Amino acid sequence: MTAEIAPAMKMFMIALDFVGTFVFGLSGAAAAVKRNLDLFGVLVLSLVAATTGGIVRDVLIGAIPPATLADWRYLAISLSAGILTFYWLPIVDRLRSPVQLFDAAGLALFAVSGTQKALAYGLDAPMAALLGMVTGIGGGMARDVLLREIPTVLRAELYAVAALAGASTVVIGEVLDLPSAVTIFAAIFVCFGLRVGSIYRGWHLPTATRVARPDGDRGPDAE
Repeated sequence: MTAEIAPAMKMFMIALDFVGTFVFGLSGAAAAVKRNLDLFGVLVLSLVAATTGGIVRDVLIGAIPPATLADWRYLAISLSAGILTFYWLPIVDRLRSPVQLFDAAGLALFAVSGTQKALAYGLDAPMAALLGMVTGIGGGMARDVLLREIPTVLRAELYAVAALAGASTVVIGEVLDLPSAVTIFAAIFVCFGLRVGSIYRGWHLPTATRVARPDGDRGPDAE
C-alpha cells in the first residue's frame, strides 16, 4: 500500500522530475549528435537519457504506469531537448560549462525526487536511498550503453557516489524526522557539491592499476 503524498510535495517532486528530464535530455541528445546520429537517433537518445531512471524507479515501487509514460509532458520535454540540441548544438557547446552544472543539478534533483517518492511508497530507508541513486544514474547508464561506452558511473568520477550521498541524506533526514524542506535542500547541496567537485576539482575514487612484478613476470597467461 502506498503512502499518502501531500499535494505540495507531489507538485514539488513533479517539478524536480521535469527539470531533470530536460537536463538529461540535453545530455543524451548532445552525445548522439557528436556520434553523427540522424534526427531519429538523437531523439531516441534524448528520450532514453531523460526517462529511463524515472521509469525504473516507478516500476520497482509499483507506480504503474510510470509517470513518464502516463504524462505526455515528459515526452514533450524530452523531445524538445533533443530537437534543441540537434539544430543548435553549437549553442549548447558554447554553454558547456553551464550544461555540466545543469547536469550535476539534474543528478541531484533526480536522486532526491527518486528517494522521496520511494519513501512515500513505503520503502525502507536503505532501499529508498538505493532507488534514489538508480533514478539519478539510470538515464546516463542507458545512454552510454547504447553508444557502446563504459558508463560514466563505472568510471572514477563521483557520479553514482554523489547520487547515493544525496539520496542517503534524504533518508537520514527522514529517520531523524527533520523538516522536509531542510532535508531536501541539504541533500541537493550534498549531491551537487560532490559532482561539481568531481568536474572542476578532479575528485575521484581510486582506480585499479596493474602492478608489474619485480622479476618482470606477467603471470601464467603471459606469452
